[in-house]
Amino acid sequence: MSAAAEPATSSGTWHEANQKRLAAQLEALRSRLERWVAAAGIEISAGVTNIRSDDRENWAFPQLPALEQLCRCFGLTDFEREMLLLCAGAEMDSRIAQICMAAERRGRPMPTFGMVLAALPDAHWSALSPARPLRYWQLIDTEPADTLMSSGLRINERILHYLAGVSAPDVRLHDLAVVIPAPDSMPASYQELAEKIASAWASGLSLPPSETSPENRLSLIELCGDQTRPKGTIAANAAALLQLRLYSLDARALPQNDPAESRMLLRLWEREAILSEAALFLDWPDRADSAADGRISAMIERIQRPLALGVRQPSGGIDRTRVIFTVEKPTRAEQTDLWRDALREHHPDAANLNGAIDALVAQFSLTPSAIRSAARQAGSFAREADDSLHPGGRLWDACRTHARPRLEGLAERIEVAAAWDDLILPAKEMDLLRRMCVCVRNRTRVYEHWGFEAKGHRGLGMSALFAGPSGTGKTMAAEVMARELRLDLFRIDLSQTVSKYIGETEKNLRQVFDAAEDGAALLVFDEADALFGKRTEVKDSHDRYANIEVSYLLQRMEAYRGLAILTTNRRNAIDQAFLRRIRFVVDFPFPETGQRAEIWRRVFPDATPTENLRIEKLSALRVAGGNIHNIALGAAFLAADAQQPVRMEHVVAAARSEFAKLDMPFAETEVAGWA
Repeated sequence: MSAAAEPATSSGTWHEANQKRLAAQLEALRSRLERWVAAAGIEISAGVTNIRSDDRENWAFPQLPALEQLCRCFGLTDFEREMLLLCAGAEMDSRIAQICMAAERRGRPMPTFGMVLAALPDAHWSALSPARPLRYWQLIDTEPADTLMSSGLRINERILHYLAGVSAPDVRLHDLAVVIPAPDSMPASYQELAEKIASAWASGLSLPPSETSPENRLSLIELCGDQTRPKGTIAANAAALLQLRLYSLDARALPQNDPAESRMLLRLWEREAILSEAALFLDWPDRADSAADGRISAMIERIQRPLALGVRQPSGGIDRTRVIFTVEKPTRAEQTDLWRDALREHHPDAANLNGAIDALVAQFSLTPSAIRSAARQAGSFAREADDSLHPGGRLWDACRTHARPRLEGLAERIEVAAAWDDLILPAKEMDLLRRMCVCVRNRTRVYEHWGFEAKGHRGLGMSALFAGPSGTGKTMAAEVMARELRLDLFRIDLSQTVSKYIGETEKNLRQVFDAAEDGAALLVFDEADALFGKRTEVKDSHDRYANIEVSYLLQRMEAYRGLAILTTNRRNAIDQAFLRRIRFVVDFPFPETGQRAEIWRRVFPDATPTENLRIEKLSALRVAGGNIHNIALGAAFLAADAQQPVRMEHVVAAARSEFAKLDMPFAETEVAGWA
């Protein structure tokens, strides 16, 4: 049990008994030091002792006092124990501080290496070694001096608090090490995994850290997968089963350019776990073959506390026994149960929400904490607005928020506004777009309930290619589908996704697709031929790695169940092997005269004042829908500046500018009578 615990004893709490024991030990140490200085002829001015002890016969310790716990954990010799106690006494007892000043004839009330070797029994030089526990674990700090023997010794602040029975983690870890509390409940699959981890740890916990060796050291647990938060929660539950707490540290927070600082922080982290009786969780999602990661691996090999790594893939290069588990999100059935429990707590009508729960589980794949947060958020909004939590209401929007992918620098979220009436396409293409929405809504029923997924993941990809000239409505169609499905729409920035550095493109694409797997996003890759183009003949290493990137995409698209839309102006540039793995291909033809007329009829909002617009004339302008929108917007600005309704002359002027931008000839003779 850690020094922070305070079970009742015959004379009060463990904390009170520990204080009395420490006071008596300091008093005995002071008496020995006084005899030593008297024998050495050292004069000490009178002082007042500020720690007293009493009732020794009533001390009762159901577990070891703090000093004995610390000595056992770190394997201190009798001399090292007395050395540490002397450093504590210099801080806690004024008489001991005065003895130190008198013995060293210096103004600082602290012992030195020379003093402890002369004054304490059973002294041995090895205690001063940086490899011994006092200095290795930074139980004491050394003050710089001209020689080692004259170096001052000061007990580390964290260790001083520990000896006094106070739980006060090292201040250097406040912003790095985080305690992850054990959850009140977990899905059955997570609970089973936590029990396996606890079992793997339990076999090596019988020995204190000071007595472990590479042969009997605890197994390293590796939790693989993309879900960071569930990994920490599972590890916290495993630690709780062994009556341990869990400290978490993000490997990315360690100093990358200062090896000594990284080693020091990892050592302090492990020391804190020893003192607090804790397990360790190191979140290391993006391990690379770098010098910094090599240093972390070397430290991991020496850590003696129960340790779990949160990684994407099983890590190599670590020389110790490992037990590897894969962490997935809760199963669909577990998510359904989590939703029922969460909604029962935050919404009184949860019993009537089975239809909503089925729709949520079919579309979103959330962690337990995200489910609880979304239920709490939706329940609060519903009470305020008296809004039901139907599948298309507040609960759905709360799930969208919690499942929204983090794609900073790789994608732009687009606020969707377009509806089906804004989209002008041939009937065949419109039907195909609606059928895509049907497939997205029913993918869980078909894949899981009807057994298609059990036959293999090939061919299950929910992807589409939108091909056609610029301005024919490809991006608008994606907006319409996102609005219909009530999903977020993200446009992928290919300039940020494709990297010249080997492996970076795959890493970026994995981040994009993994985020969309949760079901909260519809992805649009604009001008996809730049990324998904035809694979080239291998002439050099750049061609070989470019083809590897395409192969990676083929594999991801083949098993991808989210909805990804690729747009291109050049369908013939897309690799045919890639086209075979796309579920839907939608052609966006250049609009004919009748379609252009319909676009002109709908392009101006109802609130826009218009006057004598001749749609049959405007439809003769051979431009796509995107250009028509630009012309209409330009005409609106011209009319607003003239404080007039939008008229033909405004449209003609805006069209003239649009044609010039497109480097297309504008037939002035054809529009001469339009205004």
